[in-house]
Amino acid sequence: MNEKEIKRISKFLSLLLRHQPETIGLNLDENGWADVEELINKSKKRRMYFSLSDLEVVVAENDKQRFSFNEDKTKIRANQGHSIKNINLELEAIEPPEYLYHGTVAKFIEPIKATGLQKMNRQHVHLSEDRETATKVGSRRGKPFILSINSGLMFREGYEFYKSKNGVWLTDQVPSKFIEFKK
Repeated sequence: MNEKEIKRISKFLSLLLRHQPETIGLNLDENGWADVEELINKSKKRRMYFSLSDLEVVVAENDKQRFSFNEDKTKIRANQGHSIKNINLELEAIEPPEYLYHGTVAKFIEPIKATGLQKMNRQHVHLSEDRETATKVGSRRGKPFILSINSGLMFREGYEFYKSKNGVWLTDQVPSKFIEFKK
């Protein structure tokens, strides 16, 4: 399978497992798991043809490690980034590093200063452990602006943090008082 095909299937999985399973009538359980056989069969309705071995390649080679299988590879889910309400990823709150980072672009800086980072239509605000990853995220929309988040202080003040299976840090919101806006 070539890189273009991996990306095509990965984007389709993101649509189904994170945002719109109804596109093919896919059922997700309360923890976001979909039956692999159902996924493969119902995807054919959209002329998306792939096998379990193709899914194994996509899960293993996705640069952001967005997806996971259960132990026997009969179920698959997205690790985070859901806009679907009421998906419980079974994450446990843990203490974050003292600083985390968020990549954005300049046009969002004033609204962030006013209201902080909000989860918008997702379940959580996404944060990175390093500036490099935040820079990649911010670059998707233009010239990146990297925000430093005083996550240690947030945690000590009672905010909860979670770390997804693929290393993305998650929280419900980041009030602007915890954000450093230096370029």
